[in-house]
Amino acid sequence: MEEKMAMRERELIHGGVSLSDMVLGFFEGGEGNERGRDPFEGDGECSDEEGRENKVFWKTQHQLLQEALSRNSSVEAKVRLATEDAVKKMQSMGLVCICSNRMAKGCRNCALRHVTERLREAGYNSALCKSKWSRSLDIPSGEHSYVDVVMEAKNGKRNPIRVIIELNFRAEFEMARASEEYNHLVNCLPEVFVGRSEKLKNVIKIMCTAAKKCMKDNKMHLGPWRKHKYMQSKWLGTPERMPLTPGPSLPTAVSDRQPKLRASMLTFDLHRTAVEVI
Repeated sequence: MEEKMAMRERELIHGGVSLSDMVLGFFEGGEGNERGRDPFEGDGECSDEEGRENKVFWKTQHQLLQEALSRNSSVEAKVRLATEDAVKKMQSMGLVCICSNRMAKGCRNCALRHVTERLREAGYNSALCKSKWSRSLDIPSGEHSYVDVVMEAKNGKRNPIRVIIELNFRAEFEMARASEEYNHLVNCLPEVFVGRSEKLKNVIKIMCTAAKKCMKDNKMHLGPWRKHKYMQSKWLGTPERMPLTPGPSLPTAVSDRQPKLRASMLTFDLHRTAVEVI
């Protein structure tokens, strides 16, 4: 068992199956693509020079995103494996919503709570985080919940290492009426994000730059909730680490009357089958 876990950890550190499959799927073509068509070619409605510039831009953004996502430290790999185990347990046993509000938001809160509890049981300093930010001239006020893990650096001299876990990461960047090129970038994102703050910061910058370009090309206004500052505020501000109140979130049996999580929150790319890289 230890040998198997070590093999999976090595794959995650070096950009193993989960991340490579995610990136390779980009080149295999998404839904609605014509066979053999380069997704960066554009729609043919702009001049040759503009078309070349657009193609270079989107290819560059994809390369940057691929590089950012493929960087995995040993700390991230360990937390990712523990998160995978938590998700698998939630899938097998089911999740009962214990919130007074039985809507989707409540179920999300219970999912975050469950992952936090399982990580704590695995020995990690994990917490359910809530970030809040005030309205400014650029963006509206808002709040967002997610999970984090804080670990002390091995040498004891550097600042603690913070790993952020977002259970519905891809959906945070989806946009209605987005261009095909932008949607390809979104499809490269994992359903669940597990990574250090620095890694997340790079991904946010890449995706927000792409969103701005997409809206400009479509002659549409970029919503303030899509701006770089707003997206950073969700995960990269100073959050409040919430205490967990007593109460089981994982039942021994699932009642048919209890609401279940949406499929998009359970079909994470975390549970892809790992293969040994020789």
